[in-house]
Amino acid sequence: MIYLDNAATSWPKPDCVREAVSRCMKDVGGSPGRSGHRLANDAERLRFDAREALAGLFGVSNPMRVIFTLNATEALNLVISGLLPPGAHVVTTSMEHNSVMRPVRAAEKRGASVTVAPCRTDGTMSPSAIEEHIRPETRLIVANHASNVCGTVLPIREIGDVARGRNIPFLLDAAQTAGCLPIDLSADNIDLLAFTGHKGLLGPGGTGGLVIRDDFDISLLPSLTHGGTGSRSEQETHPDFLPDKYESGTPNMIGLAGLTAAVRYVRERGLGQIGEHEQSLTHLLIDGLGNLPGVRVLGTGDARKQTSAISFTIDGQHASEIAQALEERFDIMCRPGLHCAPQAHRTLGTLPEGTVRLAPGPFTTDAEIDQALSAVEQLAQAR
Repeated sequence: MIYLDNAATSWPKPDCVREAVSRCMKDVGGSPGRSGHRLANDAERLRFDAREALAGLFGVSNPMRVIFTLNATEALNLVISGLLPPGAHVVTTSMEHNSVMRPVRAAEKRGASVTVAPCRTDGTMSPSAIEEHIRPETRLIVANHASNVCGTVLPIREIGDVARGRNIPFLLDAAQTAGCLPIDLSADNIDLLAFTGHKGLLGPGGTGGLVIRDDFDISLLPSLTHGGTGSRSEQETHPDFLPDKYESGTPNMIGLAGLTAAVRYVRERGLGQIGEHEQSLTHLLIDGLGNLPGVRVLGTGDARKQTSAISFTIDGQHASEIAQALEERFDIMCRPGLHCAPQAHRTLGTLPEGTVRLAPGPFTTDAEIDQALSAVEQLAQAR
């Protein structure tokens, strides 16, 4: 089997992730922040280790500003729902995933207003496309770091500079880039970063979170959930300090154990080494697909300007049929369709049919890319 669906979920996971999950299930049975016995203390120590590892990865000095959620989607909802009351305005981009578009549309139904800044047909955009839509009532700028459809990377540092110059919070959706590209909240002018653990960070599903810049005023952002935290238990109002303000209930300790091991693996292997490997594979795919008659590759066509998510179409063939043939005839796993990102496909000109997406990862080999290209060539010849 050749797995080329890493933009959805990375696979396989490093051995250390599986071992950490097993060790947590076997040896760490308590709930962090609850009780005072050894197993509960071990769980709290493990959770803090996860915060420390992620704070180091994203350039945050205080690990308590790493908040754990179910995934990036929950983190995005936390910020978007909290910062967009009726009358507020948000600027986003036309390359967003539904994990951004649906929450901002929900805010719109509650009385907020939404501007979708247009990107170019290759997924790129100028920061001025954001700046020209800012209004006095703009309370948030939100953008993805890279498209989950075609991999195009947006100029987030420049967008963040626009936001900081206007004193508007900048929320980054890093679902596609955490663990793949270097990100530093301070240097990149990011106030709030949503990440997921199961993609580039190589961790288990059901893990993710929100990273809050050291100088961001958390009084601006209300809690999304309220409940038990293990702190201030004598009060019936939710704590207003970090991280408890945004974390309620028993956390996914098994997932956090795996995520901690995964982040450490990524940092030890090195973002640079992982990035070079994936960029090399991306270059091979873009060049190989681009040379096949009837095959159209979406995006910039430049591996240096995107992640390893590569979308293509074959003239006269449906995306779903191509993906089905790749699996049934060649044992290649990929993803067809709209990828939960209709705005992005509208921008790329591939709505409503969508595309076929190939997404190699850290463990993909050159030989597997060659086999995938051969498979697509055979399908293209049959059109």
